[in-house]
Amino acid sequence: MRGYPPIEDHGVIGDLHTVALVGLDGAIDFMCAPRFDSPPVFAALLDVSRGGVFELAPALDQARHKQLYLPDTNVLLTRFLSAEGVAEISDFMPIGEAPRVRCVVRRVKAVRGTIHCRLRCAPRFGYGPSPHRVEAEEQGALFVPDEGPVRVRLVSTVPLELVDGEARAEFTLRAEETATFVLDVGELEGRVHGTGHQYVAHAFKETTNFWRAWIGRSTYRGRWRDEVHRSALVLKLLESQPFGSLVAAPTFSLPESLGGVRNWDYRYTWIRDAAFTLYALIRLGLTDEIAAFMGWIERLTHEMADEVGPLQPLYRIDGSPEVAEVELAGWEGYRGSRPVRVGNGAGRQRQLDVYGALLDSVYLYDKYGAPISHDFWLRLTTLVDWVCEHWRLPDHGIWEVRAGAREYLNSRVQCWVALDRAIRLAQRRSLPAPMVRWLETRDEIYRSVFTDFWSARKRAFVQHRGSEDLDASALLMPLLRFISPTDPRWLSTLSAITRELVEDSMVRRYLVKGARTDGFHDPEGTFTICSFWYAECLSRAGDLQQARFVFEKVVGYANHVGLFAEQLGPSGEHLGNFPQAFTHLALISAAYDIDRRLDAAGWRA
Repeated sequence: MRGYPPIEDHGVIGDLHTVALVGLDGAIDFMCAPRFDSPPVFAALLDVSRGGVFELAPALDQARHKQLYLPDTNVLLTRFLSAEGVAEISDFMPIGEAPRVRCVVRRVKAVRGTIHCRLRCAPRFGYGPSPHRVEAEEQGALFVPDEGPVRVRLVSTVPLELVDGEARAEFTLRAEETATFVLDVGELEGRVHGTGHQYVAHAFKETTNFWRAWIGRSTYRGRWRDEVHRSALVLKLLESQPFGSLVAAPTFSLPESLGGVRNWDYRYTWIRDAAFTLYALIRLGLTDEIAAFMGWIERLTHEMADEVGPLQPLYRIDGSPEVAEVELAGWEGYRGSRPVRVGNGAGRQRQLDVYGALLDSVYLYDKYGAPISHDFWLRLTTLVDWVCEHWRLPDHGIWEVRAGAREYLNSRVQCWVALDRAIRLAQRRSLPAPMVRWLETRDEIYRSVFTDFWSARKRAFVQHRGSEDLDASALLMPLLRFISPTDPRWLSTLSAITRELVEDSMVRRYLVKGARTDGFHDPEGTFTICSFWYAECLSRAGDLQQARFVFEKVVGYANHVGLFAEQLGPSGEHLGNFPQAFTHLALISAAYDIDRRLDAAGWRA
C-alpha cells in the first residue's frame, strides 16, 4: 500500500472549478469534483484504503522523482529518472469544459529507454463513500455510484482491466511513445472526449495559452518575479469562475499538527481571505478577479438586504450559508489525524474583522476597478451602521478560536477599517452617509485600541482586552494603515513580537498555553502568512536589509514547485490545508512592498 506522502510532495492542477493534487510519485490522491465543495472522488491523502486514488507511474527501480510546471502555466510535469530509462507524466485540467463536468488529462511518455508502466484508477463517491459499479466501454471504463448523478469516466489509449470496482492497466512504452488518459467527472450524459492526438494537443495548447495570457497581464517586474507569479497562478487556481468567489484552500482536514484534531475544511469562501487575495492581485495589475468577487458580494448582500444582522465569516462558493460541520465516521485521517471534518463550524461564529476586510475590498474595487452602484452602496451603509452599533461585542477573532468569545485587538482594528474605508469612499464619491456618526465611531474605536489593548508592562499591543499575550495578527495594524509603521508604540510592539513569537524567520500566530488559549491542547506550527506579514512590517519600518533577509528565508520553505500550505512544522514540513491562499497572497504583498522600497533606496537587484 502506498501510504501517506508528505503534504508538500504535491503539485496542483485546476480549471477554475476545482483542483487536483498530484504527488511526486504520479498519483492523484486528492480531488473534489465537480466543484471545490463537492465530495471527493480521490481522497487517499485522508484515508489510503477508502479515500480513492488515481495512480500512474513507470515501474523503474530506484527512480528519482522531479516535478515542475511549464513556465507561466499550471500544467504540471512529473519526471522519473533512473539508469533504466526516463519517463514523464504531464497533467493538466482543460479550461472551459462543460459547467458540470471536470476533466483531467494525463499523458505518460517514455523519454529514454523501454518503460513498463502501471495504472490504477480507483475513484470513490460521496463522504461515505457510496458503493459503485464499473462498466467497460469501448475506449475505457465508466464508474457509476449507487446514488447521485456524478459519474467518472476514464478514456484510455491502452486496454484496461476492471477489478473490484477499479480500472487497472500495465503497459510498455518505447522511447518517444506515449499513452494518454482522459478522466471526466460530473453529470456526463454520454459525453466522451476521446484520447486522440488531436483532442489532447488542442486541449494542451488552449490550456497553456490561457495561463500564459492570464499571467502575462501582470505588471510586476520586480525581484522574486518567479515566486510572485507562481503565487498569483495559485490564487487564480482557487477562483470559482462560475460564481466569482475564491476558496481559502482546495482541501479539507489536512492537519495543523500530525495526529492532532486541528483538522478543518477550507473549501469555502472566507470574506476575509478573499478580500486579502484581491488586494494582492491588484498589486500585480490583475483586476478582473476583483470585479467577479464584487459581483459575488453584491449578490450576497442583496439576498440579506432585508436582514439587519452580521455577515457570516464564510459561505459556500455559490453564496449559500450552509456550511454545517460534520465529522466523518471511520476515516483514518492523514497519518492518523482525526477527526476528519467536512463543513466548518466557524460559519456560526461572530467574527467582526470580516466587515473591515469587506469594506476594504469594496474601497479598492471602487478605486481600481469600477464605481460601485447606488443600490450596493445602500446595502453597505446598513452593514456599516451595524458595525457602529456592535463593534464592542466580543467575538471569535481572525483565528476562529473555539475557547469562547473575547474582545480581540484585530477585530477592533478591522472595525475601524470598516468605518475608515466607508468614510473615504463616501467622501471620494460624494455618496450619502451619516458622516458625523461614522466619524465619531471611527475615532472612538481608535481611542479604544490605544486605551484597552496597550500593555504598559509589555510595551506592546496585546491579543485581547485584559490579556498580556501577544498575537501575530497585530502585524496587520500598519499594513491596514491603522498606525504608522514607524510609530514608537508600533516599533515597540514589533520588537515584542520578535522576542516572543519569532523563531529565526518563522512566526507563530500566538503561544499555545493549553485549551484556554484557543480550545485545543494540540501544539501547532508556525503560520507562514504571519512570517510574510513580519517581513513586510520590517520593510515598512525601514529595516530593508532584515526585511529582505527574512522574506528570502521564508520563501526558501516553499515546496519543490513553489507552493505553501498553511503552516510549517518543527522540521520544516508543511502542515494544514494545501495550497493555502492566505500564505501566497501575503508572499505577493511582502514582495511588492520590499521590492519597491529597495528600488527607492537605490539597492541593486
